[in-house]
Amino acid sequence: MLAQLKKWFAPYRDRRMLTLLALGFSSGLPAPLVFSNLSIWLRDEGVSRTDIGLFALAATPYAINFLWAPLLDRVKLPFFSARFGRRRGWALMTQCLLMLAIFLLSLTNPAESLWLMASAVLFVTFISATQDIVIDAYRIEILDLDQYGSGSAAGIWGWHLGGTLIGGAGGLYMAEAFGWNSAYMLLSFGVLIGIFAVLMSPEPKVSPPAETLAEEERALALLQRWTFLPEIPRRIIGWIYLTIVAPLAEFTQRGGWLLILVFIFVFKLGDALLGRMSGVFYRELGFSLTEIAEVAKVYGLSANLIGIVLGGILVARIGILKALFLSGLATAATNLTYSWLAMSGQSTLVFIVAVASDNFTTGLVTVALVAYLSSLCNSAYTATQYALLASLANLARIWFSATSGMMIDALDGDWAFFFLLCAVIALIGLPLLLIIMKRYPLSR
Repeated sequence: MLAQLKKWFAPYRDRRMLTLLALGFSSGLPAPLVFSNLSIWLRDEGVSRTDIGLFALAATPYAINFLWAPLLDRVKLPFFSARFGRRRGWALMTQCLLMLAIFLLSLTNPAESLWLMASAVLFVTFISATQDIVIDAYRIEILDLDQYGSGSAAGIWGWHLGGTLIGGAGGLYMAEAFGWNSAYMLLSFGVLIGIFAVLMSPEPKVSPPAETLAEEERALALLQRWTFLPEIPRRIIGWIYLTIVAPLAEFTQRGGWLLILVFIFVFKLGDALLGRMSGVFYRELGFSLTEIAEVAKVYGLSANLIGIVLGGILVARIGILKALFLSGLATAATNLTYSWLAMSGQSTLVFIVAVASDNFTTGLVTVALVAYLSSLCNSAYTATQYALLASLANLARIWFSATSGMMIDALDGDWAFFFLLCAVIALIGLPLLLIIMKRYPLSR
């Protein structure tokens, strides 16, 4: 039994997992600052539930970062790229800017200017979304396909250490002790952990598939025969093709590509609604900031981290697609525990059960989804294709969650029925996944 456990956990002993853990920390740190904790801050300042929900729109960069992801595949930065390499150079630049962005957000006040705060949040999300592009590309390029499950788990573990524990629970504790502005200011320095990780890690060395390079050469050769165009316009068109068109064209040549995109978009709609308003729900039940930190962040984090580790093992044991289906089904079921909490009132025991069970299944499903998205990327266009796929998932989480406050108001604050709807909506993607498993199984 012990030997079997060592075999299951062996992938996590790779030194690269420690790097991915630290990079995940840097990626996760800004999340509560623009989502859950921000919602609580706004509610404490008397901002309406509808306006809190609409603040989700400021996080749109997470959903559209595929628009500038091609630049990270092709453009070399002055100084950073030459000294640190393509991926590490971009990572260091975005992390420095992220520290500045969070610091500027800490100087705003929703009571004085809601629009100024929204602008600062938008700056944070834009830089954070750009950082996510390069971190995801780095993770995919330094791992082999059979390591995607454990690599995803390590990155997500780091994400929750940064987002749930330090940025989330730590942010609430600091806000209780020092106020929201000071808490955000202190948290801006947490990005240094990601910076140190990049400085101590090697640049990935990957070679694009030969058939992809051959296809690019054929396209450029055809372009060179367009002698009716001057040389400079032809070079510009060629750059645009290699940077933007080729990654998209390569993906659309695969079987079932449209069905895959639809599935990715709808898969986490239920979680999007639940996650945006959970902090508001806790406060309206009467829980204090400290109680939320201890239960939603500490207990929830423990359950989530266990789910993440087991998610990596599940992917390795039964495969990415089967793990994705089982964890998706479990996630929908545990959404119902929030309905139980709504009917129970301010019950600490039910609060712990609901948060722990939901976070456990969230850990399972997130690892499987990240591994699946990673497996769909061509190494020639890692940043662009992963950003496109992840953006689709984020698009639902951000845009759809903006209606969560309106839904609660339309239901006259019936939280139990709201969470029941979240569970039903979470099932939408599973029939599509069954079709994908049967017709378009992973081939590499």
